[in-house]
Amino acid sequence: MSDDGQQETGHERVPSRQRRRFPGISSRAYEHPADRSALVALRKLSGFDTVFKALSGLLPERSLRLLFLSDSVRVSERQFQHLHDMLLDACYILDLEKVPPMYVNQDPQPNAMCIGLDEPIIVVTTGLVELLDEEEMRAVVGHEVGHALSGHSVYRTILLFLTNLALKVAWIPLGNFAIMAIITALREWFRKSELSADRAGLLVGQDLRASMRGLMKIAGGNHLHEMNVDAFLEQAEEYESGGDLRDSVLKILNVLPRSHPFATIRAAELKKWGESRDFQRIMDGHYPRRDEDKDTSVSDSFRESAASYASDVKSSKDPLMKLVTDLAGGAGDLGGRVRRGFDGFRSPPAPKEGPADTAE
Repeated sequence: MSDDGQQETGHERVPSRQRRRFPGISSRAYEHPADRSALVALRKLSGFDTVFKALSGLLPERSLRLLFLSDSVRVSERQFQHLHDMLLDACYILDLEKVPPMYVNQDPQPNAMCIGLDEPIIVVTTGLVELLDEEEMRAVVGHEVGHALSGHSVYRTILLFLTNLALKVAWIPLGNFAIMAIITALREWFRKSELSADRAGLLVGQDLRASMRGLMKIAGGNHLHEMNVDAFLEQAEEYESGGDLRDSVLKILNVLPRSHPFATIRAAELKKWGESRDFQRIMDGHYPRRDEDKDTSVSDSFRESAASYASDVKSSKDPLMKLVTDLAGGAGDLGGRVRRGFDGFRSPPAPKEGPADTAE
C-alpha cells in the first residue's frame, strides 16, 4: 500500500507514484454536459421507452457473459495480473465498490467496451493491450470503469444488440428505418458518453500526456517515435476550424455512422478539460458526491447542458457554427454568406471565350 492507502500494483513496469482517490465521487463530477443532454434527448425519442423495456427483458445477457467466460481470458491475479491490478486501482480511485469482471478478447483491432444490463462487464482486445504502454492502458481501464460508474453499460449493450439486429432486418424497409432512428440517437449519445469516460480515465491515470498518447496511438498505431502529441492536437484545430460550409456538412455525415468521436477531437476535448478549473477542483477534493445525486435537479442539469452547448457554438471555429452564431446575432447578408460558403458544391464557372485565334 502507498502512503495514502492506495493499493500498489506490484507490477514492475508501473511507475511507483501516488494518485489521488475520490471517495464517494458522483459520475456527475466528470460527465460531459453534452453526454447528459444527449441522453435526455434519447429518452424523449418516440418509441425508445417501448424498445428499451422490451429489449431489457429479451437481451441474452446471460448468454453474453457465458460467451466471454468460454471464449476469452478473464483478468485475475493469475491471468493478466497487471490489468487486474489496474482494474482494482481504478475502482479504488473512483470508489466503485463492486469490481466488474474484465476479459481480454483475441482481436487485433484495438478496442474496449463496458457492457451488461444488470452488472457491467469490461472487455479489452489483445490489439489494445499490445498497443498501449502501462500508463496509457491505465487511462483506458479508468475510462471503462467510468462507463460502469455512470451506468452507460446498459445503453451500450442495447446499441450493440440493435446494430446487429439492423443488419439482419435490413431487407425490411420500414422496420429497418425505425431501428436505425434509435441506433442513430444511441450513437449520438454514445459519442458524447465517450468524452465523459475519457475524463474518468484521466481522473484514474492522472497523467494527461499518457491519456493523449493513448488516443494518438489508437489513431496512428504503435509508432510513438514517429508521432508528436502537439502536432496531433494541431490536427484537431485544423479539423475544427478549416474548410467551408460544405466541409461542415461532410463532418456531420462522416461522424453519423461512428460510435466514437474522432481521436483528435477526443484528445483536444480532454486537454481542455484537464487544464480547466473544474478538473483542478476535483483534484483538490471538491466534487459532487453520490449521496447527493437524489437531490439533483434534472432541470438544472439540462440548463447546464444547454449553456455548455451554447458556449461551444459561440466559441467554435467551425464555419457552420459561426454561421449559426451570426444568425442568432442578427448578422446581415447571411444569404450571401451561405451562398459563398457552399461555393464548393457548385461547378466552377466556364471560362469566358476570348477573341478568336487568327493565327495561321
